[in-house]
Amino acid sequence: MMSFDPNSSVNSVQFNIEKISLALASALHKKIKSKTKPLGALGLLEDLAIQIGLVQNTLTPTLTKPALLVFAGDHGIVESGVSPYPQVVTMQMVMNFLRGGAAINVFAQQNNLALHVVDAGVNYHFGAHEHLINAKVGMGTANFLVEPAMTNTQCQQALTRGAALAKREIEAGCNVMGFGEMGIGNTSSAAMLMSVLCNFPLEQCVGRGTGLDDAGLQKKISILKKALAQHQALDTQNSLQVLATFGGYEIAMMAGAMLGAAQQKILVLIDGFIATSALMVAAKMQPNILDYCVFSHCSDEAGHQLMLQHLNAKPLLNLGLRLGEGTGAALVYPLVQAAVNFLNEMASFESAQVSEKIS
Repeated sequence: MMSFDPNSSVNSVQFNIEKISLALASALHKKIKSKTKPLGALGLLEDLAIQIGLVQNTLTPTLTKPALLVFAGDHGIVESGVSPYPQVVTMQMVMNFLRGGAAINVFAQQNNLALHVVDAGVNYHFGAHEHLINAKVGMGTANFLVEPAMTNTQCQQALTRGAALAKREIEAGCNVMGFGEMGIGNTSSAAMLMSVLCNFPLEQCVGRGTGLDDAGLQKKISILKKALAQHQALDTQNSLQVLATFGGYEIAMMAGAMLGAAQQKILVLIDGFIATSALMVAAKMQPNILDYCVFSHCSDEAGHQLMLQHLNAKPLLNLGLRLGEGTGAALVYPLVQAAVNFLNEMASFESAQVSEKIS
């Protein structure tokens, strides 16, 4: 079990993510062009293979010790009625993760992904558990309808702890990492982050979350509009301040882990609406992080497609998913493997003695 001192002070968060080098781009294109197939016939897998080669700066990329970090945290905004589920479900689902009974457990095991569950800020003391990482910053965030969700120090702690967790996995040999989350009320945080950071109308960002009916959706929008008005003096250009005001501990820690992973130049698998909101914050801080990101899918949660368009992202899957937990990242991993494998193992026209297209 890994843990952090929740009372440790953090004064600043510093990241420096380099753009990926394009030095091998021409050689990677040439290698793919030589494969025994029509040009472009593998579609987005070809783009993915090139991206992975550039991230790893090699013509023969490999995938080692893939890991999935699932961050959990509670949200004070739940007390205002934005979710049909009580806050205690966050804790109950974490226990389900630890018992191996959730969808993410099934998909991670199926695809041989090391799954790590992280308590970023659940309103419950779990005690020691071999499958739980205790990185708790607080017992759930404050209600941002009334006050900022976190203090600046708490937000910085979450970012730093996320980066430390990513670093730990990388030092153990991981070079491809996915991220997931669990937190009742976190679609409200994600919608607020999206609206403020991207300057989208709140109505275009708010969805049904865990299953609100029409009346519940309208209530959620109304509550979040009031919260937006409550913080109208906020500096919307200060992404850390926006994150501290509307975010969740799990979202902040996930953003820190994404930044930490990209800083170490490894491939980052982005899940759905909540994970992309964390990336949105990370990208405002370090735009070059996008070079390292594979967008796994387009969620069925309202706002995610618009968010992806804002990031100029091309998701690989569109399965109508809206579960979270990192399920999209786990499901897309076989496609990442396929991209690497065809680049490394598929015969060339020359090696297979197959005639190329007549020019």
